Amino acid sequence: MAAGAAAGVAVERITVGRGMRMKARLALDAAGDYGSLRGTDGTCRAEDGTALHYEVDELPGDPPPARRRRRKPAAPPTVVFCHGYCLGQDSWHFQRAALRGVVRSVYWDQRSHGRSARGLSQAAGEPVTIELLGRDLKAVIDAAAPEGPLILVGHSMGGMTIMALAEQFPELVRERVAGVALVGTSSGRLAEVTYGLPAVGFGAVRRLLPGVLRALGSQVELVEKGRRATADLFAGMIKMYSFGTREVDPGVARFAERLIEATPIDVVAEFYPAFQIHDKTAALQRFSDIPVTVIAGARDMITPHAHSEAIKDVLPSAELTVLESAGHLMMLEQPDTVTGLLTDLLARTGTVPAPTAANVGGHGRSTAGSAAQPGAGS
Repeated sequence: MAAGAAAGVAVERITVGRGMRMKARLALDAAGDYGSLRGTDGTCRAEDGTALHYEVDELPGDPPPARRRRRKPAAPPTVVFCHGYCLGQDSWHFQRAALRGVVRSVYWDQRSHGRSARGLSQAAGEPVTIELLGRDLKAVIDAAAPEGPLILVGHSMGGMTIMALAEQFPELVRERVAGVALVGTSSGRLAEVTYGLPAVGFGAVRRLLPGVLRALGSQVELVEKGRRATADLFAGMIKMYSFGTREVDPGVARFAERLIEATPIDVVAEFYPAFQIHDKTAALQRFSDIPVTVIAGARDMITPHAHSEAIKDVLPSAELTVLESAGHLMMLEQPDTVTGLLTDLLARTGTVPAPTAANVGGHGRSTAGSAAQPGAGS
């Protein structure tokens, strides 16, 4: 899986010294404010006691939930953003920059990611399940958005988390969820994904990979030293699997690298098996009567666009958009397009006034193109 990245790194090593590359990474870290946006902090407890961190971007003059319950005014709609595997709430940086002051929003870190605590049940030996993540999301909603309409936005694992919520709490969807956006995600059959590699022989790799990850997860300190020592190769792999083109702003690419490298290898190992058995196709029916936006990257090798098309098959009324030249982290690669599709969804729900054209202002932007190819029936 590293061959293509290694080839690019080899060429870079010939022309650029290691010290210069390190200085370049530090300069990129300081160049932008990616991931610097903060809201009102909150913490809630999952069913096993794990502390889940969330932040709320309130509307100007909007009271916090505790005071709102005392005054009993109508609760505003809330957009809840759920991030993907090996990422964190800051992966929504561009969308957060554009939507501040437009709609009340909640951003949270899934267990063992970002600022949330390591899963307590996982420390006790219990496996991570997508169903557990759905219940974590319910705990965040209960704490940060206990009233009012909800618009749920999920990228990759975050989309699966939303499906698990719907499966286990259908009454919540029926009574409060006004719209859903599923970005670069899948409702199942992830065990068939080859990550852009030849299908021949990949079955053996798939059988071995969980064991390899468990072995690596048991040697955290050693593996993390190895990741630091092979930073160039690691960065090359992230670019390959995160973005569809090489035209992404280097600062954005480095930001994605920082997000992913912050996830310890034992967390990577804990979560991976859950994706292989993930199947929430039936749960999609919970969204059949509300506006749904499905966004896919034409060059996504983690959750190929065929998985988004499968979601569209189950939800014919959903609006599917395939972003040309986009990879898995399309909300970073083509932020204006993704944010525009989300504001369109907000307008379709009828819960908020139609937002004006969103942009990321002074909070950085990708240099990638933003061409979108509507999917069938969109």
